[in-house]
Amino acid sequence: MNYHHRYAALAAPVGLCVIGSGQFGQSLIAQARHIPRLAPRIAVDLTAEAAGRAFVAAGHDPLDVALCTNAREARSAHDAGKLVAAGSLDIVLDLPFDILVEATGHPEAAARHSLAAIEARRHVLLVSKEADSVAGPILARKARENGVRIAPVDGDQPSLLIDLVTWAETLGFELLCAGKSSEYDFVVDPASDGVTCNGVPARIEGIGAAWNNPASPATKRAADRANLLGRHFLLRAVPDLCEMTLVANATGLAADQPGFHCPVARIPEIADLFRPQDMAGLLSGGRRLDVFHHIRLAEEASFAGGVFVCVRCQDRTAWQVLAEKGHAVSRDGQTAMIYLPRHLLGLEAATSLFDLAAFGETPYGPDYAPKQDLVAVTTRPLAAGRLLEARGHHHTIDGVTAEMRPAVPLSAEATTPYYLVANRVLARDLPAGMAIRPSDLAFELKSTLLDLRLQQDAAFLGA
Repeated sequence: MNYHHRYAALAAPVGLCVIGSGQFGQSLIAQARHIPRLAPRIAVDLTAEAAGRAFVAAGHDPLDVALCTNAREARSAHDAGKLVAAGSLDIVLDLPFDILVEATGHPEAAARHSLAAIEARRHVLLVSKEADSVAGPILARKARENGVRIAPVDGDQPSLLIDLVTWAETLGFELLCAGKSSEYDFVVDPASDGVTCNGVPARIEGIGAAWNNPASPATKRAADRANLLGRHFLLRAVPDLCEMTLVANATGLAADQPGFHCPVARIPEIADLFRPQDMAGLLSGGRRLDVFHHIRLAEEASFAGGVFVCVRCQDRTAWQVLAEKGHAVSRDGQTAMIYLPRHLLGLEAATSLFDLAAFGETPYGPDYAPKQDLVAVTTRPLAAGRLLEARGHHHTIDGVTAEMRPAVPLSAEATTPYYLVANRVLARDLPAGMAIRPSDLAFELKSTLLDLRLQQDAAFLGA
């Protein structure tokens, strides 16, 4: 594809309102300074000051930024050619822009912002996958009904993996598994049994011998590493499962087991691991989703949250040639891994924005429906009255993990989506290992996310 030609029809810059000036939003605003067809002139955060700092951090002159506390100030500043920074979407929603970039990561706020933008007939780039995992399909339907579109973003794994999966299937590959690596590699020093992950070092006796033992089967190598690393590091990440839930709803792929296999693996081993058990792999069937933890030496390239598909080598001769060129093919030559070993956050978001603005295109496709749910499950006993607060960069809940299960409509005794549980109070004591039910929670009187989920259940699940 020639990208210059594809987007040549975009005569005017695409106007953006970026809500959430964290890691993603700030990287998008900064990169847009080098993209003439993008104009992120509006930023929203919890305060106008925070939104203004995102512009300044991206290299804009502070004198060009207007901190606005009401719609009149915002309109005046925008008309004067200023960059508008505000503490609420309501202040800027009537300004002229094409696409809302929702990057708060807060499920309730993201649902509210997305719905408001759709009703104002603006496209939405929904970076906040937390809300998408609860009610993305109904938001996509509402967008179509209002003549706009909602889309995931290039620069994050769901969009990149949907693209890779549908590309592989279009080319006629038999898809065995698709997935991503975890965000942070395990970097090993075999001589000292040292391991570093996301800047956290540890000495783990035996990891030097286990990191690469070609004499044992790939599944045993992965299990041995997980047994060692699991004593020091978390090997199940809720955000990884959240992202794969979006992919499942867009493609129809599903988890092989609710918590995923999540092997600790080197890149050359993936084609041996993510294939059926009758081929000495991990999976009980094909068209599965999973995640792996990349383990490597310091001098080796990172996978850094990249995405992959594993396919059957239907033309063994062709794949033998590809193996000789360095492609990741299994030891027996029957399966192969095709991968994209990166995601670039807001630095590559422009393609998603241009596809929305120029063509109304979204990676979800016409069949985006609630096929799978990201379900909240307790990891230890939790007491009534506890606030299940989603904290940190990855918006996870202490004492609660997630599983991917077939989607079911909400009811008092049904399972509850993880990010519908987030930031709510437990109404009763719960034991460890229990899927949280709506009846276990105290819901506030008004919840946009809950309303959207109930509408989604009615529209897609007949509930």
